[in-house]
Amino acid sequence: MADIACKDRPLVFEDLVRWFEAGAKPASDWRVGAEHEKFVFRLGSHEPVPYEPAGIKALLDGLTRYGWRPVSEGDNVIALERGKASVSLEPGGQFELSGAPLETIHEICEETGGHLQEVKVVADELGLGFLGLGFTPTWRRDEIPVMPKGRYKIMRAYMPKVGGMGLDMMFRTCTVQANLDFGSEADMVAKFRTSLALQPIATALFANSPFVEGGPSGLLSSRANVWTDTDPDRTGMLDFVFQDGFGFEAYARYALDVPMYFVKRDGKYVDVSGQSFRDFMDGKLPGLPGVRPTLKDWADHTTTIFPEVRLKQYLEMRGADSGPWSRLCALPALWMGLLYDSAALAAAWDLCKDWAISDHERLRADVARLGLKAEVGGRTVQDVAKDVLAIAREGLKRRNRLSGGLVDESGYLGELHEIAESGITPAERLLELYNGPWAGDAGKVYEAFAY
Repeated sequence: MADIACKDRPLVFEDLVRWFEAGAKPASDWRVGAEHEKFVFRLGSHEPVPYEPAGIKALLDGLTRYGWRPVSEGDNVIALERGKASVSLEPGGQFELSGAPLETIHEICEETGGHLQEVKVVADELGLGFLGLGFTPTWRRDEIPVMPKGRYKIMRAYMPKVGGMGLDMMFRTCTVQANLDFGSEADMVAKFRTSLALQPIATALFANSPFVEGGPSGLLSSRANVWTDTDPDRTGMLDFVFQDGFGFEAYARYALDVPMYFVKRDGKYVDVSGQSFRDFMDGKLPGLPGVRPTLKDWADHTTTIFPEVRLKQYLEMRGADSGPWSRLCALPALWMGLLYDSAALAAAWDLCKDWAISDHERLRADVARLGLKAEVGGRTVQDVAKDVLAIAREGLKRRNRLSGGLVDESGYLGELHEIAESGITPAERLLELYNGPWAGDAGKVYEAFAY
């Protein structure tokens, strides 16, 4: 409706708000889209992989045997599509599955496993491997090839102007994410606040990036630390989300004031980095004078905002390091259990509703260093994580979505329960190996933890 309403007139602020509102769905239509990124490396040498020759392009081409349709930008294949799922490239060649919106974790895990089997067949033929960590363990930034995507060229030039680690974010990090629906503005607000406050708890549970350039970084999630110095205009814990009156309008005002990266016209990216979407709406964008935006431009702009939870026409959970195959299904299971059951959502909010706004940003930084040993509200993150997982487990049990073997979805949290009970993050397990049997060789991770 919003597209039709503004075809013959310039966009106004209310159109931007309605675009978010249009994402609301009845609970019967709620789905989860799971995403994960992984590093691609040369078997044997562990080197990063260029677009070509015998690299990322060949990997994309090889996957077309499974019914994936190539998506090109100019002469370059830069993504694949199959149904509602896609495979895409991050700036340094990180290989991402953006899964279809699915109803159960059983379906998500089947989709994820199928994808990893497909890519492994093709990668084996090319002498390539995949690694799931939050930060590349050995590569320097200048060693990593650049993928041929127009938006990344613009971001690469802009990032050093606004933060110290934006290029590291682009080229050296990998994450696992989950996208969840909301039923109304009030439901969005409840889910946004709860998931944003608890995002550092997920960061701690999934912390899996203790190495930088071959040695310990002093951090448990080097990926999470990168986001603390990437671009303050478009990252962070969004204090306004916890303030009275938060809703679609407040988020639209925030997004409107985030500086732009690009505008896409005729299949090409126009560099408008640092310029204002407000000026764009007035036809006064310096990079495109006289041109006004469409809702597609607004949708594109929302993808250039990187807070720990991001609102589009659904909510994106963005706080976790990538990890092994066994843990990829745990992230969507965690958030589905917390957010898709009303009793679980209320109980989860009770855990964090009294945290001070100042606690959120501090906790975000602390868990990158301390993991489950960080503290908030007079408790350790380990204790909070145990409560969070108990709530999620009960939420999944009440959903009672059974697999063919009549098993509910709560089993996908098993590895997270083990982490929380032990108080030892995956990153600390890697450090134990580094300081023990690996004898100080972080490169051993490519053999021990490759998919």
